Amino acid sequence: MKKKFFLSIFLVVFFCSSSQASIFDVLKDTLEETTANKSANGKIDLGLKEALNVGINNTIRYLGKKDGYFANAAIKILLPEEVRKTETILRGIGYGPQLDEFTLSMNRAAEKAAPLAADIFAEAIAAMSFDDANKILRGGDTAATDYLKSKTYNKLLEHFQPAVRKTMSEYKVTQQYEAITGNVKNLPLVGNIINPDLNQYVSSKALDGLFHVLAREETNIRTNPKARVTDLLKEVFK
Repeated sequence: MKKKFFLSIFLVVFFCSSSQASIFDVLKDTLEETTANKSANGKIDLGLKEALNVGINNTIRYLGKKDGYFANAAIKILLPEEVRKTETILRGIGYGPQLDEFTLSMNRAAEKAAPLAADIFAEAIAAMSFDDANKILRGGDTAATDYLKSKTYNKLLEHFQPAVRKTMSEYKVTQQYEAITGNVKNLPLVGNIINPDLNQYVSSKALDGLFHVLAREETNIRTNPKARVTDLLKEVFK
């Protein structure tokens, strides 16, 4: 931006002898254009960050409440694949209540962990450059969500796992799973069920659900004028 500005001044001085316009008039126009560009760029930057904050707040508020995960079929954390392969058999021999309680407990752990994402998202948004914001604004309906996922996923997973582990302990998730697998390993047609890393499983599924809902929120802000709840959002996304 500075190079372009000084180049403009150089060209004005170079050609001023053959121009009828005052050099001060031309410089004034150049400064006004530069100021206008900065103002427009600032609005793009602020507008996108505001959109992200609105989307994130809505997402965390939605997911962090009771049944935020459990009652949403699109993001509900299901039984690990190892268990799902034998689910019909297990339910047929009376383990349905245990499977249901285990599923509920995993989702409760995710619901408690969801608010932890707020600070990490805030850091990523604050560090976003104007160039990033400009590309995201002109990207697809989930460009901002994709950007945040690329910048925060590993850190979120690192922060989610201790919280998920703590909540799973409160809801006895691991004990429930071990009780199910321990009781059925000698049953015909079932055998041993491989024990996954439940903390990793629940944490990663919780993040998948979080970014799914955030993408939905972003798409809504981009495509639905009613979702633009501030004047700045209305101006930037008009």
